[in-house]
Amino acid sequence: MTAYYLAVDGGNSKTDVLLGTVHGDVLGFVRGPATSPHTLGLNGTVELLAELVRTVRAEAGVVPAASIELAAVYLAGADLPVEVTRLQQAISARRWTRETIVDNDCFALLRAGTSRADAVAVVCGAGSNCVGRAADGRAARFVALGPISGDWGGGHDLAAHTLRLAARGEDGRGTPTGLSAAVAGHFGRATVEEVSIALHLGELSMTRIRELTPLLFEVATAGDAVAVGLIRRQAHEVVVQHRVAATRLGLREAPHTLVLGGGVLRARHPVLHRLVVAGVRRQAPRVEISVPESPPALGAGLLALDALGSSPAAKERLRAEMTSASPTRAVPAMAIEKAG
Repeated sequence: MTAYYLAVDGGNSKTDVLLGTVHGDVLGFVRGPATSPHTLGLNGTVELLAELVRTVRAEAGVVPAASIELAAVYLAGADLPVEVTRLQQAISARRWTRETIVDNDCFALLRAGTSRADAVAVVCGAGSNCVGRAADGRAARFVALGPISGDWGGGHDLAAHTLRLAARGEDGRGTPTGLSAAVAGHFGRATVEEVSIALHLGELSMTRIRELTPLLFEVATAGDAVAVGLIRRQAHEVVVQHRVAATRLGLREAPHTLVLGGGVLRARHPVLHRLVVAGVRRQAPRVEISVPESPPALGAGLLALDALGSSPAAKERLRAEMTSASPTRAVPAMAIEKAG
Protein backbone atom coordinates (compact mmCIF):
# COMPACT_ATOMS: atom_id res chain seq x y z
CA MET A 1 0.00 0.00 0.00
CA THR A 2 1.31 3.47 -0.95
CA ALA A 3 2.23 5.80 1.94
CA TYR A 4 1.28 9.46 1.46
CA TYR A 5 2.44 12.68 3.08
CA LEU A 6 1.42 16.35 3.10
CA ALA A 7 4.04 19.10 2.97
CA VAL A 8 3.23 22.76 3.63
CA ASP A 9 5.31 25.89 3.14
CA GLY A 10 3.33 28.89 4.41
CA GLY A 11 4.91 32.31 4.04
CA ASN A 12 3.80 35.92 4.43
CA SER A 13 2.66 36.17 0.82
CA LYS A 14 1.56 32.66 -0.22
CA THR A 15 1.14 29.06 0.95
CA ASP A 16 2.17 25.99 -1.04
CA VAL A 17 0.83 22.54 -0.19
CA LEU A 18 1.93 19.37 -1.88
CA LEU A 19 0.74 15.80 -1.49
CA GLY A 20 3.20 13.08 -2.38
CA THR A 21 4.23 9.51 -1.84
CA VAL A 22 7.05 8.03 0.16
CA HIS A 23 8.64 7.11 -3.20
CA GLY A 24 9.06 10.77 -4.20
CA ASP A 25 6.07 11.16 -6.53
CA VAL A 26 4.18 14.48 -6.45
CA LEU A 27 0.45 13.80 -6.77
CA GLY A 28 -0.88 17.30 -6.05
CA PHE A 29 0.55 20.79 -5.68
CA VAL A 30 -1.64 23.81 -4.85
CA ARG A 31 -1.03 27.43 -3.88
CA GLY A 32 -3.16 29.68 -1.70
CA PRO A 33 -2.79 32.94 0.22
CA ALA A 34 -0.60 33.57 3.27
CA THR A 35 -1.20 31.48 6.38
CA SER A 36 0.86 33.25 9.02
CA PRO A 37 -0.86 33.01 12.44
CA HIS A 38 0.50 36.51 13.15
CA THR A 39 -1.90 37.74 10.46
CA LEU A 40 -4.81 35.28 10.52
CA GLY A 41 -4.66 34.04 14.09
CA LEU A 42 -4.49 30.39 15.04
CA ASN A 43 -8.03 29.45 14.01
CA GLY A 44 -7.88 31.39 10.74
CA THR A 45 -4.58 29.73 9.83
CA VAL A 46 -5.90 26.23 10.49
CA GLU A 47 -9.15 26.90 8.57
CA LEU A 48 -7.24 28.12 5.53
CA LEU A 49 -4.89 25.13 5.72
CA ALA A 50 -7.94 22.85 5.92
CA GLU A 51 -9.27 24.30 2.66
CA LEU A 52 -5.89 23.84 0.97
CA VAL A 53 -5.62 20.26 2.23
CA ARG A 54 -9.10 19.45 0.86
CA THR A 55 -8.11 21.00 -2.46
CA VAL A 56 -4.82 19.15 -2.82
CA ARG A 57 -6.41 15.83 -1.87
CA ALA A 58 -9.03 16.34 -4.56
CA GLU A 59 -6.40 17.28 -7.12
CA ALA A 60 -4.34 14.21 -6.25
CA GLY A 61 -7.37 11.91 -6.34
CA VAL A 62 -6.73 10.74 -2.78
CA VAL A 63 -10.15 9.92 -1.35
CA PRO A 64 -11.06 11.19 2.16
CA ALA A 65 -10.93 7.65 3.55
CA ALA A 66 -7.30 7.18 2.45
CA SER A 67 -4.82 7.52 5.31
CA ILE A 68 -1.93 9.98 5.06
CA GLU A 69 1.08 9.18 7.20
CA LEU A 70 2.60 12.58 7.89
CA ALA A 71 2.00 16.32 7.61
CA ALA A 72 5.20 18.40 7.56
CA VAL A 73 3.98 21.97 8.11
CA TYR A 74 6.41 24.91 7.98
CA LEU A 75 4.85 28.33 8.55
CA ALA A 76 5.92 31.94 8.86
CA GLY A 77 4.83 33.02 12.32
CA ALA A 78 5.78 29.72 13.95
CA ASP A 79 8.54 31.54 15.81
CA LEU A 80 8.20 30.95 19.56
CA PRO A 81 8.10 27.44 21.08
CA VAL A 82 4.61 28.17 22.42
CA GLU A 83 3.43 29.12 18.91
CA VAL A 84 4.85 25.94 17.43
CA THR A 85 3.17 23.87 20.17
CA ARG A 86 -0.21 25.53 19.66
CA LEU A 87 -0.05 25.07 15.90
CA GLN A 88 1.01 21.44 16.31
CA GLN A 89 -1.90 20.75 18.64
CA ALA A 90 -4.47 22.55 16.49
CA ILE A 91 -3.34 20.88 13.25
CA SER A 92 -3.02 17.44 14.86
CA ALA A 93 -6.57 17.79 16.18
CA ARG A 94 -7.86 17.92 12.58
CA ARG A 95 -6.52 14.37 12.02
CA TRP A 96 -5.49 15.01 8.43
CA THR A 97 -2.56 12.64 9.00
CA ARG A 98 -1.29 10.09 11.51
CA GLU A 99 1.59 12.36 12.56
CA THR A 100 2.26 16.11 12.35
CA ILE A 101 5.50 18.08 12.35
CA VAL A 102 5.33 21.89 12.68
CA ASP A 103 8.11 24.46 12.56
CA ASN A 104 9.13 27.78 11.03
CA ASP A 105 9.11 28.12 7.23
CA CYS A 106 12.81 29.03 7.20
CA PHE A 107 13.61 25.37 7.86
CA ALA A 108 11.81 24.40 4.64
CA LEU A 109 13.96 26.90 2.73
CA LEU A 110 17.07 25.54 4.44
CA ARG A 111 16.29 21.95 3.39
CA ALA A 112 15.40 23.01 -0.15
CA GLY A 113 18.75 24.73 -0.54
CA THR A 114 21.11 22.13 0.91
CA SER A 115 21.36 18.63 2.34
CA ARG A 116 24.45 19.64 4.32
CA ALA A 117 24.08 19.23 8.09
CA ASP A 118 25.88 22.51 8.88
CA ALA A 119 23.88 25.34 7.31
CA VAL A 120 22.25 28.73 7.78
CA ALA A 121 19.25 30.14 5.89
CA VAL A 122 18.28 33.78 5.52
CA VAL A 123 14.89 34.55 4.00
CA CYS A 124 14.16 38.03 2.70
CA GLY A 125 10.70 38.16 1.19
CA ALA A 126 7.89 40.31 2.53
CA GLY A 127 9.86 40.29 5.79
CA SER A 128 13.15 38.82 6.94
CA ASN A 129 14.23 35.95 9.18
CA CYS A 130 17.12 33.55 9.74
CA VAL A 131 17.69 30.05 11.13
CA GLY A 132 20.66 27.72 11.32
CA ARG A 133 21.44 24.13 12.17
CA ALA A 134 24.55 22.14 13.04
CA ALA A 135 25.44 18.50 12.53
CA ASP A 136 25.23 17.87 16.28
CA GLY A 137 21.53 18.82 16.31
CA ARG A 138 21.83 22.37 17.65
CA ALA A 139 19.72 25.09 16.05
CA ALA A 140 20.01 28.87 15.92
CA ARG A 141 16.98 31.07 15.45
CA PHE A 142 15.67 34.53 16.23
CA VAL A 143 12.50 35.61 18.05
CA ALA A 144 11.39 37.23 14.75
CA LEU A 145 8.37 39.20 16.00
CA GLY A 146 8.96 42.22 13.78
CA PRO A 147 10.19 45.63 14.95
CA ILE A 148 9.42 44.81 18.61
CA SER A 149 12.15 42.15 18.50
CA GLY A 150 14.62 44.22 16.47
CA ASP A 151 13.78 42.84 13.01
CA TRP A 152 14.41 44.92 9.92
CA GLY A 153 14.30 44.28 6.19
CA GLY A 154 12.34 42.53 3.50
CA GLY A 155 10.19 43.86 0.71
CA HIS A 156 7.71 45.72 2.90
CA ASP A 157 10.41 47.60 4.83
CA LEU A 158 12.31 48.42 1.64
CA ALA A 159 9.16 49.78 -0.01
CA ALA A 160 8.26 51.96 2.97
CA HIS A 161 11.78 53.38 3.14
CA THR A 162 11.78 53.99 -0.61
CA LEU A 163 8.71 56.21 -0.25
CA ARG A 164 10.20 57.98 2.76
CA LEU A 165 13.50 58.69 1.00
CA ALA A 166 11.69 59.84 -2.13
CA ALA A 167 9.60 62.31 -0.13
CA ARG A 168 12.58 63.68 1.81
CA GLY A 169 14.69 63.93 -1.34
CA GLU A 170 11.96 65.97 -2.99
CA ASP A 171 11.21 68.45 -0.20
CA GLY A 172 14.81 69.08 0.88
CA ARG A 173 14.93 67.23 4.19
CA GLY A 174 16.99 64.50 2.59
CA THR A 175 19.47 63.94 -0.21
CA PRO A 176 18.16 64.52 -3.76
CA THR A 177 17.48 61.15 -5.40
CA GLY A 178 16.09 59.66 -8.56
CA LEU A 179 13.63 57.81 -6.33
CA SER A 180 11.51 60.97 -6.15
CA ALA A 181 10.67 61.16 -9.85
CA ALA A 182 10.41 57.37 -10.10
CA VAL A 183 7.89 57.12 -7.24
CA ALA A 184 5.78 60.02 -8.50
CA GLY A 185 5.75 58.57 -12.02
CA HIS A 186 4.88 55.10 -10.80
CA PHE A 187 1.65 56.39 -9.27
CA GLY A 188 0.89 58.79 -12.11
CA ARG A 189 1.39 61.90 -9.97
CA ALA A 190 3.50 64.99 -10.60
CA THR A 191 5.24 64.88 -7.20
CA VAL A 192 5.82 62.56 -4.27
CA GLU A 193 3.91 65.06 -2.14
CA GLU A 194 0.84 64.32 -4.28
CA VAL A 195 1.43 60.60 -3.79
CA SER A 196 1.62 61.03 0.00
CA ILE A 197 -1.59 63.06 0.09
CA ALA A 198 -3.40 60.52 -2.12
CA LEU A 199 -2.34 57.72 0.23
CA HIS A 200 -3.46 59.73 3.25
CA LEU A 201 -6.87 60.49 1.77
CA GLY A 202 -7.44 56.93 0.58
CA GLU A 203 -7.27 57.80 -3.11
CA LEU A 204 -4.41 55.31 -3.32
CA SER A 205 -4.48 52.12 -1.25
CA MET A 206 -1.72 51.84 1.35
CA THR A 207 -1.09 48.31 0.09
CA ARG A 208 0.23 49.81 -3.14
CA ILE A 209 3.31 51.06 -1.29
CA ARG A 210 4.59 47.48 -1.62
CA GLU A 211 4.89 48.03 -5.37
CA LEU A 212 7.92 50.25 -4.75
CA THR A 213 10.42 47.49 -3.94
CA PRO A 214 11.15 46.62 -7.60
CA LEU A 215 11.35 50.34 -8.35
CA LEU A 216 14.05 50.72 -5.69
CA PHE A 217 16.21 48.13 -7.42
CA GLU A 218 15.69 49.71 -10.83
CA VAL A 219 16.85 53.10 -9.57
CA ALA A 220 19.79 51.54 -7.71
CA THR A 221 20.90 49.68 -10.84
CA ALA A 222 21.08 53.06 -12.59
CA GLY A 223 23.58 54.16 -9.93
CA ASP A 224 21.47 56.39 -7.66
CA ALA A 225 23.43 56.82 -4.42
CA VAL A 226 20.40 57.02 -2.13
CA ALA A 227 18.83 53.88 -3.58
CA VAL A 228 22.15 52.04 -3.36
CA GLY A 229 22.49 53.16 0.26
CA LEU A 230 19.15 51.58 1.16
CA ILE A 231 20.15 48.34 -0.54
CA ARG A 232 23.44 48.42 1.37
CA ARG A 233 21.42 48.53 4.57
CA GLN A 234 19.48 45.44 3.49
CA ALA A 235 22.68 43.64 2.54
CA HIS A 236 24.19 44.49 5.92
CA GLU A 237 21.15 43.00 7.67
CA VAL A 238 21.47 39.73 5.74
CA VAL A 239 25.20 39.55 6.49
CA VAL A 240 24.62 40.25 10.20
CA GLN A 241 21.91 37.59 10.46
CA HIS A 242 24.28 35.04 8.94
CA ARG A 243 27.13 36.14 11.21
CA VAL A 244 25.10 35.80 14.40
CA ALA A 245 23.62 32.39 13.47
CA ALA A 246 26.96 31.00 12.25
CA THR A 247 28.74 32.27 15.38
CA ARG A 248 26.18 30.68 17.70
CA LEU A 249 26.71 27.35 15.95
CA GLY A 250 30.50 27.63 15.73
CA LEU A 251 30.46 27.65 11.93
CA ARG A 252 32.32 30.88 11.11
CA GLU A 253 35.58 29.03 10.39
CA ALA A 254 33.98 25.76 9.26
CA PRO A 255 32.62 24.64 5.90
CA HIS A 256 28.88 25.28 5.80
CA THR A 257 26.15 26.42 3.42
CA LEU A 258 24.27 29.70 3.48
CA VAL A 259 20.88 29.38 1.77
CA LEU A 260 19.36 32.62 0.50
CA GLY A 261 15.62 32.73 -0.18
CA GLY A 262 12.52 34.87 -0.37
CA GLY A 263 11.60 37.01 -3.34
CA VAL A 264 14.10 39.80 -2.60
CA LEU A 265 17.14 37.51 -2.40
CA ARG A 266 16.00 34.92 -4.92
CA ALA A 267 15.88 37.63 -7.61
CA ARG A 268 19.68 38.04 -7.37
CA HIS A 269 19.51 41.80 -7.93
CA PRO A 270 23.11 42.62 -8.94
CA VAL A 271 23.79 45.31 -6.33
CA LEU A 272 22.25 43.41 -3.40
CA HIS A 273 23.58 39.97 -4.35
CA ARG A 274 27.13 41.27 -4.83
CA LEU A 275 27.12 43.04 -1.45
CA VAL A 276 25.69 40.01 0.37
CA VAL A 277 28.14 37.53 -1.16
CA ALA A 278 31.15 39.76 -0.47
CA GLY A 279 30.09 40.47 3.11
CA VAL A 280 29.36 36.85 3.96
CA ARG A 281 32.63 35.58 2.51
CA ARG A 282 34.62 38.14 4.48
CA GLN A 283 33.26 36.80 7.77
CA ALA A 284 33.11 33.10 6.82
CA PRO A 285 35.65 32.30 4.09
CA ARG A 286 34.65 28.62 3.82
CA VAL A 287 30.96 29.27 3.25
CA GLU A 288 29.14 27.93 0.20
CA ILE A 289 26.20 30.05 -0.98
CA SER A 290 23.02 28.50 -2.37
CA VAL A 291 20.09 30.33 -3.96
CA PRO A 292 17.62 27.53 -4.73
CA GLU A 293 15.41 27.87 -7.79
CA SER A 294 12.87 25.33 -6.53
CA PRO A 295 10.13 26.56 -4.17
CA PRO A 296 10.60 26.05 -0.42
CA ALA A 297 7.73 23.55 -0.59
CA LEU A 298 10.40 21.20 -1.94
CA GLY A 299 12.19 21.55 1.40
CA ALA A 300 9.01 20.76 3.31
CA GLY A 301 8.59 17.68 1.12
CA LEU A 302 12.19 16.58 1.67
CA LEU A 303 11.79 17.03 5.42
CA ALA A 304 8.70 14.83 5.25
CA LEU A 305 10.65 12.18 3.34
CA ASP A 306 13.49 12.46 5.88
CA ALA A 307 11.02 11.80 8.70
CA LEU A 308 9.48 8.85 6.82
CA GLY A 309 12.89 7.27 6.19
CA SER A 310 12.58 7.46 2.40
CA SER A 311 15.50 6.46 0.21
CA PRO A 312 17.96 8.91 -1.38
CA ALA A 313 16.46 7.92 -4.75
CA ALA A 314 12.99 9.02 -3.58
CA LYS A 315 14.36 12.39 -2.51
CA GLU A 316 16.09 12.86 -5.84
CA ARG A 317 12.84 11.99 -7.59
CA LEU A 318 10.98 14.61 -5.55
CA ARG A 319 13.64 17.22 -6.29
CA ALA A 320 13.45 16.47 -10.01
CA GLU A 321 9.64 16.64 -10.07
CA MET A 322 9.55 19.94 -8.15
CA THR A 323 12.03 21.54 -10.55
CA SER A 324 9.33 21.76 -13.20
CA ALA A 325 6.15 21.59 -11.08
CA SER A 326 3.69 24.49 -11.16
CA PRO A 327 1.11 24.85 -8.38
CA THR A 328 -2.59 25.07 -9.06
CA ARG A 329 -4.07 28.29 -7.71
CA ALA A 330 -6.46 27.35 -4.93
CA VAL A 331 -8.88 28.70 -2.33
CA PRO A 332 -11.69 30.94 -3.60
CA ALA A 333 -12.39 34.35 -2.05
CA MET A 334 -15.14 32.86 0.06
CA ALA A 335 -12.66 30.49 1.73
CA ILE A 336 -10.19 33.33 2.34
CA GLU A 337 -12.91 35.38 4.06
CA LYS A 338 -13.84 32.37 6.16
CA ALA A 339 -10.20 31.90 7.19
CA GLY A 340 -9.88 35.54 8.17
